[in-house]
Amino acid sequence: MTPAARLQAVIDLLTEIDETPRPADAVMSAYFRNRRYIGSKDRTAIAQMAYAILRRHARLGWWIERGGYERPTPRARVLAYLLLEENRNAGVVLEMFSGGKFAPARLTDDELAMVGKLESHTMDHPDMPETVRVECPDWAEAAMRASLGDRFGVEMEKLLEAAPLDLRINPLKANQQSAIKALAKAQITAETTQWSPLGLRVKGRPPLGSVDAFKDGLVEIQDEGSQLVALAVAPKPGHQVVDFCAGAGGKTLAVAALMKNKGRVVACDVLDKRLKRAAERFRRAGLHNIEAHPLTSERDPWVKRHKRKFDRVLVDAPCSGTGTWRRNPDARWRQLGPGLEQLLPLQANILDSAARLVKPGGRLIYATCSMLHDENEAQVEAFLQTHHDFIVKPVAEVWAEEEAGAPPPVDGPYLRLTPAKHDTDGFFAAVLERRAEETVSEESVSDVGIEQGEVDPVELGKAIDA
Repeated sequence: MTPAARLQAVIDLLTEIDETPRPADAVMSAYFRNRRYIGSKDRTAIAQMAYAILRRHARLGWWIERGGYERPTPRARVLAYLLLEENRNAGVVLEMFSGGKFAPARLTDDELAMVGKLESHTMDHPDMPETVRVECPDWAEAAMRASLGDRFGVEMEKLLEAAPLDLRINPLKANQQSAIKALAKAQITAETTQWSPLGLRVKGRPPLGSVDAFKDGLVEIQDEGSQLVALAVAPKPGHQVVDFCAGAGGKTLAVAALMKNKGRVVACDVLDKRLKRAAERFRRAGLHNIEAHPLTSERDPWVKRHKRKFDRVLVDAPCSGTGTWRRNPDARWRQLGPGLEQLLPLQANILDSAARLVKPGGRLIYATCSMLHDENEAQVEAFLQTHHDFIVKPVAEVWAEEEAGAPPPVDGPYLRLTPAKHDTDGFFAAVLERRAEETVSEESVSDVGIEQGEVDPVELGKAIDA
């Protein structure tokens, strides 16, 4: 493809993203799947520019408005990106928007006026508000500032970067060094991660789907932060474990592998199709200690039937996803699922119900990929106020048990990971241990009062998965 044809493809792709109520990565996959004539180098270039523009959504919009243009259309954003980020001059831009075969249409008078005003500027400007500069949407600003405090600026700036590509080794088939050697045979460079003893960080963005180490189940794609959440579960071979919100099964895989294929892992979710997609990953990893169990809701009768039967219950709760903005830049601006006002009661309901599954002496692990206090510490504090038979198990104690005394990646009782501090996605996890000797009555708040909740979890699950 010519450079001009690539630009038109970027405009088309951004238009589809704007008009399709699905995450950008899913829209991109469908876009290229339906255009197999686009070669791999062109696909890479188109996707990279599209993501770069998505990461600069607020800043480009601010400049477009300053340039007097009516609204930040995909064409306007591409034009502004070429001028402000790639420092193209007006003459080059006019040549690329030539109206020729496969090229973008010629510029309108309004677009020409905008080009004239933006030419010779860069993306930064002293008049640009901080929230625009760090790409923080209005809906999240107050909550992010409250949660991050004086680290708001540095963490938000780190969230502007593209996330690294992390892999988790499958300890049933490889260790870090053998996996590095296997990847090197495919000309893929990887090094061990800073915090996770199971992690590898890959250089660049190689096509892993065709690599033997991936196809044979030696490695799985998983952010280092997500790996640390799985390690916080601290499962033992022979344990009975539930992944209550298993989704596509990333943490399920890690937990089952840590159990060395011994014991039982039940992967639950309200969306059966997620579990079906995860089944292939389980087979590739050579794991046979996982069973899938779809739920009708977080209050499915299965939960009550299996009350106090499990050693570990992981609740990877649906959340705002603010910790994943590096890899999902469009999520800041496009509400494709429920908002905080719906998520917060849903999280509390899920945590309350899942707690029923934990046996005395067992552990409930509450996790999110959010950086917001209301979804994290506040949820745990509210849970403990009504579940007096649970106590916090500090992360340092969990790490001392599982990592042979290796220091944990955080101070404090909870696992709270941020991009600027740990170079991972933003994650939160709390390990809550049920007292071995019961100190409350058999009928607890877990079993009453929320059966007729204010939210429909199945509908919310569908929205999250859309």
